[in-house]
Order: sequence, then structure tokens, then C-alpha cells
Amino acid sequence: MMDAAAQRPPQFGQYPSALRTIVHIADTHLRAGGALLGDRFDTERTLTETMAQVERLGIRPDAIVFAGDLTEDGESGAYARLREIVEPVARRLEAPVVWVAGNHDERPEMRRDLLGLEPTQEPIDGVWDLGGLRLIALDTSVPGWHHGDLTPAQLDWLRRELATPAPLGTVLAMHHPPIPTHLTFFDILELRDQPALAEVLRGSDVRSILAGHLHYSTHGTFAGIPVAVASATCYSMNLANPADEVNGMDAGQSFHLVHVYDDTITHSVVPLGEVRGPATFSAEWLAMLAERTPEERLEYFSRKRPRG
Repeated sequence: MMDAAAQRPPQFGQYPSALRTIVHIADTHLRAGGALLGDRFDTERTLTETMAQVERLGIRPDAIVFAGDLTEDGESGAYARLREIVEPVARRLEAPVVWVAGNHDERPEMRRDLLGLEPTQEPIDGVWDLGGLRLIALDTSVPGWHHGDLTPAQLDWLRRELATPAPLGTVLAMHHPPIPTHLTFFDILELRDQPALAEVLRGSDVRSILAGHLHYSTHGTFAGIPVAVASATCYSMNLANPADEVNGMDAGQSFHLVHVYDDTITHSVVPLGEVRGPATFSAEWLAMLAERTPEERLEYFSRKRPRG
């Protein structure tokens, strides 16, 4: 078992260690039987690489959040394989897994084969207490459609949940992001009736919104709340092309590492792939720095050396 205190690096600046850490993953689009997505993308391979990358981080996250489109077609076998790949890593890291429904998921199969619930079309919403940080998963999927929406009943439920603030505030996880995209064709599949959600969130303790759906990393604000969209692990959108010619590419896959502090939350992009260079800042180097005084650290690491 990993010691929580031992996993934190020394702190040399103004900020203490993060209070909570969340791994934010989106759009795995797994298919049953190891079938390729679009006869091209090996989503089982990239999901396996993602979980290996998460484990290589050497941390014990407070939660691993999958922000929707867990499968491509909602197949029972795909949900079973998803559990086989993800749950052993989550157990070793002692981290709860939060599954969020996306437009490519099917509620009955997801409820039955992934969550062990009654296979109905009821929204898959939920709340987790991560040691004072409240995490709310909101199901924006619409059965039979790819755009997103929320029912009045869901909004009423969310309003009731947010009526009492949490000690460390709330993080909201959903699939369809409530921010614009410059890819015009994606507008068709956006979250509808966003003003109704904004009315619920304004004045609440929601500090960050985690989302997916777009297959590229982007950030914005909604109702004054920061929104972080994680890129997909299956394939990413090639934004180097004009906005009306963007295509999916088997490159640029990543996930986010979310650090929750007293006064801010950061969202860092973690690329897939194990690329190792020289260990310039090794554990031994950090240990050496930790033994020095703050003034010695500043002199050693901050002062510019004479040129030439």
C-alpha cells in the first residue's frame, strides 16, 4: 500500500501540497472483443496505456473520473472489458472510480454491466465524498441521441445536492461541456438549455467542471466556474487543420491531472506514451535540494550564472 505522505514531493514555494488529486480521463470508446474503432483505432490498447501511465505517476489519487463515452456502442462485452482493464489499477491505487455516462453509452447496459444496477433508462447521476471534496457526476446523455441535455428532475436533484456546501467545495463531472467549441459541426451535439444549468450553479460551491466529448483538451468558464475538457484516449482531433476539415488522429491522446488546493484548482495535461529522457531532476537531486535552506535553494536554482 502506498503511503499518502510519502508520495508528495517536497514543497519549496508558496503553495502547500494539493489537498486532493483527481485523474480525469475521457472518451475511451471501448469496443467488445478488442474490435478496432472505425477499423483504425485500437481503443483497448490506448486505454491499457492510459492506466499504465496513471500508475506510473506514483501517486494515490482521490478518484479516477471517466468523463463519458466509455464505450463506442454500449456493448455489454465492452463494459466488462472496461472493468477488467481499469479496476485492478484502481484497487492498487486505492482510488474510487467514477463512471460518467456519455452519448455513445447505453444506460441499461452501463447500469447492469458496469455498475451492477437495474438496467433502466434512468439517468446515471451520483455523489462522492472525497474527504470533504464533493464530486457530483451528472448524466448529460439523451437516449437515442448524441447531443446532451438535462431533465428538470435532474436539475432539481442537483439544486438539492448543492443546497449545503461541502467543506472543500464541489467538482462537477459531466460528458457534454457547457462551453463553445470552434469546430462548427460539434455545435449540433452540444449540451442544450445551458441557461437552466447555469441558474442552478450560480452562487453554489461548484469550483470546477470536468468534461469530455470534444476529443481535444480545452478550457473555459461557465456561470463563472472553470471548465476543463480532457482530450480523448481513443483518438484526438487534429486541430492543426482548418476548423471545417478537422479529422481524428491516432496521436495526441492524453488525460488530465487535477490538483485541488484551498484557493484554486489546476488541470494539467498528461500525454500518453512512456518517453524517458535524462533524469535531470531526479529523486536524489530533490533530496539534496530539500536539505538546503530556502536562501540556499534560491541561490542554487534561481540565480543566473555568468555567461561565457
